[in-house]
Amino acid sequence: MKPEAGFAAMNTFASTQRIWLLALICAAIPFLTIHLSFLVSAVEGNVRWCFPYWETCTSISRTGRHGTAYFIFKGGMIPACVLLALFWWLNRLWLQLLGLEGGKSLPWLGLVSSLALLIYTLALGHAGDTFYLMRRVGVIGWFGLTYIAQLQLGASLRHHPHWGKAGQRLLQLSVVTLLIGLISVVAGLVVPERHDELENAFEWTLALLLNVHGFAVALLWRRSGFALSPQLNRRQD
Repeated sequence: MKPEAGFAAMNTFASTQRIWLLALICAAIPFLTIHLSFLVSAVEGNVRWCFPYWETCTSISRTGRHGTAYFIFKGGMIPACVLLALFWWLNRLWLQLLGLEGGKSLPWLGLVSSLALLIYTLALGHAGDTFYLMRRVGVIGWFGLTYIAQLQLGASLRHHPHWGKAGQRLLQLSVVTLLIGLISVVAGLVVPERHDELENAFEWTLALLLNVHGFAVALLWRRSGFALSPQLNRRQD
């Protein structure tokens, strides 16, 4: 086979490779990690059996503090931090390929939110005021910056002539997420004696909604045919 034919075959193969699975993995790893950690923690007796989205029985953090779940949580979330940073960088590239100018801060939002999640993950399971502060800063930073990134992605996509409706649906999902967050704040003020319990349930719900957003983006990447292909800059002799 001539070199030119080999390059052509390689580029044709690469151009057919879809990367929507990466977005799917980015949403699936955190989702599976926290639920598997909960199941293992419940089996080992570190948390009680319940439906955490409703029964306010345990926080996400508590599921990964003790026993085998400690290693499962860190083993899942640490690589997820790296993948999520890449995910938001690719979302910026996706918008550019769609001819949209928005979302310029997505790579930075993704990077900082991933670092916040990493700080939270590494501090989980360790006692002391410093580690508590790291967990609080990490979880608030990840939730807040990820939400801003999701909001920016939906707002940018809304201006596309073909994918505008999809962007509008992403924005509607972000509105639901915001409402849940506001309800959690109000509930804590109305029933202060149950603040911690209610915060646990809302935390599970908010994490689920952020993951649902990731699954939705994966579907949009697939439907739009988002793909990357390498290019070789061959010098002419």
